[in-house]
Amino acid sequence: MDKFSSGLPSLTRLRRDSYCSAFLLNKGSLQPSHLNRISHPGSARQRDFGGLFLIAPVLMAPTHSSMCTPLRTINDSLSHRRQYMKHNFPIEYTIKVHNREIFRLSNISRMRLRTEGLNELVLQRLWFQVYQGVLKKILWVLPTRHPSRPYTAELERRFKDAQAVFMQSHPAQVFQEDLPEKIHDIWDSLTEKPENMPESSWRFATPKSLLDNLCRTMYCLFSECFSNADVQEDYCEVSHWRKGRKKDMQPES
Repeated sequence: MDKFSSGLPSLTRLRRDSYCSAFLLNKGSLQPSHLNRISHPGSARQRDFGGLFLIAPVLMAPTHSSMCTPLRTINDSLSHRRQYMKHNFPIEYTIKVHNREIFRLSNISRMRLRTEGLNELVLQRLWFQVYQGVLKKILWVLPTRHPSRPYTAELERRFKDAQAVFMQSHPAQVFQEDLPEKIHDIWDSLTEKPENMPESSWRFATPKSLLDNLCRTMYCLFSECFSNADVQEDYCEVSHWRKGRKKDMQPES
């Protein structure tokens, strides 16, 4: 049990030597200001999915500036994922997640190539839906006194803060438009009751690999919040994250 005995360090400690660790920022407690509905293409019926909804194709737009502060607080928390999602778990420990929750850079690339009418805003909303489910599943397997539980609970709180800001950054009407059909299908599968899903819908993944994916896809989809004026980086390229780069340009692995 020694591996579970480490304490929780301050989540605001700066880590300048790796990706997904950035800035010391004030934490807020923000709540969604409204619930919204979406409709399937070609259908008059609307579905309420509890407050976070995908939007219709719109013109490409930059990340709203208000998003960068909460995303950077998430980024700061993620700098500690090696300790809390790897060192505090048994070797090769995995949790059960929906196969759509294995959401990598390669998934984003395929969607961009194969989904008609797709844009960054749709992908960003899908990202929030995927990872709110991932964080809930990690929390669910952690006993109350597990040393990684306070860290995970704080990360989830910061994630919800960012989600609330994201919802408030866009007019309500954009949440009521039709979705690209492929995205709607993914959304339906993510919101389906677990007992109604076939066994083939589930996969096993390590907690750390899930947070690695969260980190890298966050950089890809919200790159303007993490860009360096002196260095042009494409965070959506898998090669960008490969090992062998300079220490101060590496993600945790």
